[in-house]
Amino acid sequence: MNLTYISFAQFGSTDILRNGAITAQNITTSWDKQWIEILQTNTNNNLYGAITKLGIFFAVGTLLVFVTQWLKDLLESEYSRPLSNLIMPFVVVLLLANPGNGTTLSHLTLGFRNFLNSINQQVIQVADSNKIYQQALNMSVAEEVTGALLRPCQSLMGEQQTQCLTKAKEKIDTLWQNYRDLYGAQPWISRLERKVNLIVYSSNAVSELSFNSLLGSTVQTTFKNILISSQLAFHNLIEATMLLVAALGPLAVGCSLLPVVTKPIFTWLTGFSAIGIAKISFNIIAVITASVIVDVSSQNIDAELDLTWFLICLGVLAPILSLTLAAFGGFSIFNAMNNTNVWVRGRI
Repeated sequence: MNLTYISFAQFGSTDILRNGAITAQNITTSWDKQWIEILQTNTNNNLYGAITKLGIFFAVGTLLVFVTQWLKDLLESEYSRPLSNLIMPFVVVLLLANPGNGTTLSHLTLGFRNFLNSINQQVIQVADSNKIYQQALNMSVAEEVTGALLRPCQSLMGEQQTQCLTKAKEKIDTLWQNYRDLYGAQPWISRLERKVNLIVYSSNAVSELSFNSLLGSTVQTTFKNILISSQLAFHNLIEATMLLVAALGPLAVGCSLLPVVTKPIFTWLTGFSAIGIAKISFNIIAVITASVIVDVSSQNIDAELDLTWFLICLGVLAPILSLTLAAFGGFSIFNAMNNTNVWVRGRI
């Protein structure tokens, strides 16, 4: 999911939303590039190529164990088992064959990742057709942006403070217009604009107490910043974990000739699928909670919303819940694969 977000320290520009969207898109593009470079580009000399060679080494070693067990079953007249077991060596050779621009396994892995991403994007587009997630997140970000622009004026007095507040308001007005261009005339934008006007057009010097009562304290700003950064870190951690599991695929395939009931390739597929489930689950949770925030905000312009719970949900609770769902989903997938393998072997 692309996020419109930048660090709260970058408030000098009036192109906050555009810069945030570009940053998010650049992150997504960088991850796509990493997947292609590791799994497909010159795999003879990169990280994936080295792991593939190690996987082939494991495959050759486990092949000796496989042949020994296969001959033993053949001598004991267990003809059905030798015939069914011959399938796995051909699968291993097919997956680990490296023509130079990626193995069959790397192409299948990248295709599986693209399939999971397409499902994820379809879920987001259906559930977040009106940019509800970005809107809910920007409801909190807007408070921090306006606070960062106005807070330096607190230390000034008299005419200097008035000029500082006027210049800050000019930048904030541009921000309001950008939000209205994206989301329309939303009540939360008008509510924040009214708060800013109370500070800017106050007849008395703006005190820290009155400022914090309208837009929050620096402690709240820091806490919200940490929570937003936490959910962004979770997004990137999911991508990094999925790429790591993908890179370890050749090892799982190479060890799949061991005479064990549960083949490592099934465990690897389960882990890869579970990470995809975690990513999709997180985005669904984020969109659902964002919808609640936006709906409540649109019902009453005077409603004072505490967005901290939403950020805690995104930064802490949603990652935990999505990983829990992924664990249960992965366990179900693993059982399904294992039972299917037993069923196929019993009929070949």
